[in-house]
Amino acid sequence: MSSLEEVLVVSTLAGCTTGIGALPLLLTDRISHRVYDGSLGLASGIMVGAAVFALVLPGLELGSPFEVVAGLVAGGGFLLASNALLPHIHVLFPGEQVEGTKLRDPAGDLPTLSERVETGPEDGVSDDLRRAALVGAAITIHNVPEGLAVGIAFASGEAALGLAIATAIAVQNVPDGFAMAVPSVRAGISGPRTLLYTTLSGGVPEPIAAAVGFALVAFVSNLFPVAAGFAAGAMIAVVFRELVPSSHGHGHADIATAAFVVGFALMLIVDTVLAV
Repeated sequence: MSSLEEVLVVSTLAGCTTGIGALPLLLTDRISHRVYDGSLGLASGIMVGAAVFALVLPGLELGSPFEVVAGLVAGGGFLLASNALLPHIHVLFPGEQVEGTKLRDPAGDLPTLSERVETGPEDGVSDDLRRAALVGAAITIHNVPEGLAVGIAFASGEAALGLAIATAIAVQNVPDGFAMAVPSVRAGISGPRTLLYTTLSGGVPEPIAAAVGFALVAFVSNLFPVAAGFAAGAMIAVVFRELVPSSHGHGHADIATAAFVVGFALMLIVDTVLAV
């Protein structure tokens, strides 16, 4: 079994790739729909492949279908509940989508969180800066199941597949980082600071979640099937709740779909090669 230090290094590197998404913003705040949709499709295919081959199938080998299914349902429910309860925002092309708990005072006099984002500043905090923070919250929500998946895979003794999952997460984190960087730059935050904040949005929560997943499986016997199902369910929910919808509607659905198939096939090849 890998050490906790190795897990932290790998998960931190994967999480920090969110900063790569901010690099184009040092030059421009525009990006091709074709490139963006294709990258989301590729990341989706890799993530689903990682969930199936590196988590669900090993979970079935080491436990019962009931344990894996219970984990899948719990993981998907966790992701959906987090989206519903935690205030965050998804930047789309075009527009944006505000989600999470609405914030009102007991008397109902204060505007909702979505109203604050839509109507602009009222407390000295710029509208774009608020958007940047809420996009960061969305990325943090997504990084929790991703980090858990890395830690769980390494704790099971499958270091190679743990690396494969971390690679898939690193690819997916790049467009996430871009989504956070756009409102940050428009809020007047300097390029270097935007790069730093975007990098930390993935580089901080992901290794923490990876350490939790690693510790749970490493020190609690027979937990792997449920834990693997949980991480897989949350990852699949991220893909179909966020990545797939974001990659469609811009006229490049075929490219996104083809990229999804390529990503899934890549994970199949990785799994086959590593299993030999």
